[in-house]
Amino acid sequence: MLKTKVGYSENVDAYASGVETATMANVIDNPQVGLLFTSCVQDQNELMKGAKSVLGNVPIIGCTSSAALCTQDGYLNKETGYSGMMLFGGDVEVVVAGSKKTEESAREIGQRIAKEAISKRKGEDKEPDFFFMSASPANEEEYLKGIQDVIGNIPVFGGSAADNTVEGKWSLLNDGEAFADGCVLAIFYTDSKMSNIYTGAYHETNNSGIITKIAGSRTLVEIDHEPALKKYAEWTNQKVEDLMGGNLLTATICAPLGVKDPIGKVTAVRHPMNGNEDLSMNIGADLAVNTAVIQLSNSPEGILNANAETIAKLNNLMGEDINSYFLVHCGGRRLGLALANIEDKIYPEVKKAIPNKEFLMVFTFGEYGQGDHSSNTVGGLSLSYTGFGE
Repeated sequence: MLKTKVGYSENVDAYASGVETATMANVIDNPQVGLLFTSCVQDQNELMKGAKSVLGNVPIIGCTSSAALCTQDGYLNKETGYSGMMLFGGDVEVVVAGSKKTEESAREIGQRIAKEAISKRKGEDKEPDFFFMSASPANEEEYLKGIQDVIGNIPVFGGSAADNTVEGKWSLLNDGEAFADGCVLAIFYTDSKMSNIYTGAYHETNNSGIITKIAGSRTLVEIDHEPALKKYAEWTNQKVEDLMGGNLLTATICAPLGVKDPIGKVTAVRHPMNGNEDLSMNIGADLAVNTAVIQLSNSPEGILNANAETIAKLNNLMGEDINSYFLVHCGGRRLGLALANIEDKIYPEVKKAIPNKEFLMVFTFGEYGQGDHSSNTVGGLSLSYTGFGE
């Protein structure tokens, strides 16, 4: 069966932090990959060096996490840094690859790293069972398409690299190197069970419209042929001037937008990030003209409570004991809870829902996963909660 172990550290010395994290995790048979997450303020190359000094040839990939990590033992959010790893081993084969952004398209990079990863397989020829992906906060959908061009629509879990201040200080970790723009990938082959729940856990309001104009793939220009920011302000009873620039990012945490997948199984959250002078809005994930957009809503308390509710749904979905949990929680949701002065309740809420099993929670700027009978989906302000079982 698949085995996992979580290690972590808050040592201010990056190399020592990597050593401590890897040493705590390195107690399982046949270690295959370490998914490593750390603060953007620490030297990630040194941190990986420290971890590699313990794990040797075991590959390590991951990304920076926004302002904190959370494990079964507590909330790690020291301003001087932190690191956490989930090490996978036991009855599993994992192959990894990663790449900086190049002159290739993101989809071509996704195809290339998927081919590189599966070329490393040693076991029998079979379809993968699931995969982990992390990318920079742009083009995630295209990286995902490229990977799936090669391996098919296999379930994904993971999230995008994040920093503490939305300044682009994030990094992807690729087995010894760190870079800000690109994608990393781990493909899993195992008979053990994995289930994922992907949700924004927001309520849909009656405010909806048709996207009638976009710029590029992530700027919402018009809803129902009206300026998007004006329409959003009307929906939420706010003043347009209060939503300009970066004010939009925090103003929309409890009232983001949503788009449905083709059969309505997932409402993928679209987080408005910046209000522009032409009354368009920069959005944190891809959009499409002539599709519906819905204003979503939740309170900070509801966003907090969604953690335990989603874990309960995951437990029901697995239908068996879960050995460990990998929890991807949006950094923007965490920020909303911090602004509401209830960030300190995240750990007790999750610990109450997972009292006796290990978990690693990371805070990302984009989340990837699957809903019930949906395809793999990318969005923001979401939870992608994964359980690993027998």
